[in-house]
Amino acid sequence: MHVLFDEAGKFLAGRILSEAEASAQVELDSGKRLKVKSANQLLRFDKPAPAELLARAQPMAAEVELPLAWEFAPEAEFGFDELAADYFGDAPDVVQRTAMLMALQDAPHYFRRAGKGRFRKAPADIVAQALAAIEKKKQIAAQINEWAGELVAGQTPQPVRDQLYKILFKPDKNAPEYKAVVEASRNAQLAPLTLLQRAGAIESPYQFHWQRFLFENFPKGTGFPPLAAAAITEELPLANVQAFSIDDSHTTEIDDALSLQGLGTGTVVVGIHIAAPGLAIQPDDALDQVARARLSTVYMPGYKITMLPDDVVQTYTLSEGRDVPAVSLYVTMNEATFDIQHSETRLERVPIAANLRHDQLDHIVTPEWLSGNSHSEEKSALPAPVERKQLSFLYRLAQHLKAGRERVRGKPETFSRPDYTFRLVGQQGDVPTGKEQVQITTRQRGAPLDLIVAEAMILANSTWGQWLGTLGVPGIYRSQASLLPGIKVRMGAKALPHAGIGVPAYAWSTSPLRRYVDLVNQWQIIAAARHGKTAALAAPFKPKDAQLFAVISAFDAAYSAYNAHQASMERFWTLQHLRQHGTTEVTAQLIKEMAGGAWLVRAEELPLVFSVMGTQALVRGMRVRVKLGAIDDISLDVHGTVTEVLAANANVSSPADDNSDEEDDAPAAGPLTIAVDVNESEAGSPDNPAS
Repeated sequence: MHVLFDEAGKFLAGRILSEAEASAQVELDSGKRLKVKSANQLLRFDKPAPAELLARAQPMAAEVELPLAWEFAPEAEFGFDELAADYFGDAPDVVQRTAMLMALQDAPHYFRRAGKGRFRKAPADIVAQALAAIEKKKQIAAQINEWAGELVAGQTPQPVRDQLYKILFKPDKNAPEYKAVVEASRNAQLAPLTLLQRAGAIESPYQFHWQRFLFENFPKGTGFPPLAAAAITEELPLANVQAFSIDDSHTTEIDDALSLQGLGTGTVVVGIHIAAPGLAIQPDDALDQVARARLSTVYMPGYKITMLPDDVVQTYTLSEGRDVPAVSLYVTMNEATFDIQHSETRLERVPIAANLRHDQLDHIVTPEWLSGNSHSEEKSALPAPVERKQLSFLYRLAQHLKAGRERVRGKPETFSRPDYTFRLVGQQGDVPTGKEQVQITTRQRGAPLDLIVAEAMILANSTWGQWLGTLGVPGIYRSQASLLPGIKVRMGAKALPHAGIGVPAYAWSTSPLRRYVDLVNQWQIIAAARHGKTAALAAPFKPKDAQLFAVISAFDAAYSAYNAHQASMERFWTLQHLRQHGTTEVTAQLIKEMAGGAWLVRAEELPLVFSVMGTQALVRGMRVRVKLGAIDDISLDVHGTVTEVLAANANVSSPADDNSDEEDDAPAAGPLTIAVDVNESEAGSPDNPAS
């Protein structure tokens, strides 16, 4: 005797070896023996053999006309053998009965299970909905196959093109567009990105990187709602200074300016003046909501996305010829020894006499020029009322401040790598197209004007950070416990030391037009300037304020993403520079050994870090000649082969040698990580304190 039974929803058949009151011992054709409860035994038969029964019943079950069976089925609960008798005739054989059982089991849209071998037919409206869903699923499957075929054939369906960045980076894995790419990648045996490139989905490498960044960070676009700059209603005194800023020519968000009083008297007062949008913009108002949503200005060659609307920026920027509201730090010191006697913070209007520009003056304002006795070039070099003796004093002060920080830091800041400036020639619209000619020039870090601004801003950020800490006013700080490898710069609400810079506390406060944490800290500084020792009660953000920690977390994520995009775009244009100049070889320095015998190298004359292979015995610090391979504009990758060892350099730089508030720029960009998995189942400016 044989038995057909239900084993965890699967129908099996075997020979009965023995029986007990509530179960039977059954042997399958495979030889496996099972104990089958009586409740799970659905059908007993002598013949055919179990394997033959199942083999004959399965195709017959597929031929059962389910709509007809549904019509025949009684309204009340019924057994499969009852319906088999109505459908096949009064005396259905064991194969027919088994076929009906299988058909009912596999048609839940027509029949609902009511027990082992028992069913109840579904209501007509449920059947209609289920059939419509099945038909829709078939249509979607057909559409997926059609799209996949087009992709394999080298064409991109418009729906896939429209969802390109979502498919690659934030996919809905149930979406037909995503499934089509997965299916096509599997069929073509190509990586999804390669497949989409060949199918023409990516119009240009530049647009790919640009649109990807917008998709991930500005899904609603980069435009601003109509907003007016808030007026500063407070009556502010006019400062008795003539301040000047130092920036590049393309800078429109001029956050900081300097002034100098008392030169030649033995006691000088250095003024550090910071644009004061915090006097007008208030927490939670419309402009604050815009700034908090963006958190920072985004920079890239040829374009920037500002944190605040341009007309708002122009209202508060420190442009020359205006008396502009500012938060000013005045530091009084001995002119000869630079010993600081005291500092004071004021809210005031500051006359901006001049906007000096690095790119116009760096070649003139050199250490030699600043230390010279000749005044022959002074009038042509500097706009009135800025004088060489003022810059000379500020440069000597900057050197003194830097040396003091280096003593605390325990090692010098070498500034061994230059800053690179990108200029796009032939740009027509606001956003580059990627076809422009690129010019890359250098500006050595630590040049006089650069050092003057850097040290002044470090002085302000450190002084204000310590001041807020002594008053018990929370702020947003950057700290670093030590210069040991792996100890990174962190942001938090406590005034902790910054070992990388060599200061006891450091709070970004000098760029409130383009960095949201600086605006937050400016609000706290304004409260301190107005209320002194009771500022903790009046400041917008109180100790342990959850909103302050939310700002820190959001800013960290956004700022990292923005810096990564800037690095990627600079790498893109560096690769274009190689192509446009026909560069096939570069001189580089070995900086890090990698797995598999590869080395990471840094090009000497371009901002480019990439991997190389070589058969020679290589040592970190060596200068080598590298032959470049193919350039991939999508992955922003280029590899090289060492062709010649030029020399060893024991002074190879590391990230900690330069100002360690900056992140290592080694792997600025590399192969893309995308979210399409073709193996899945089908279920379902560097961080510069001077800036």
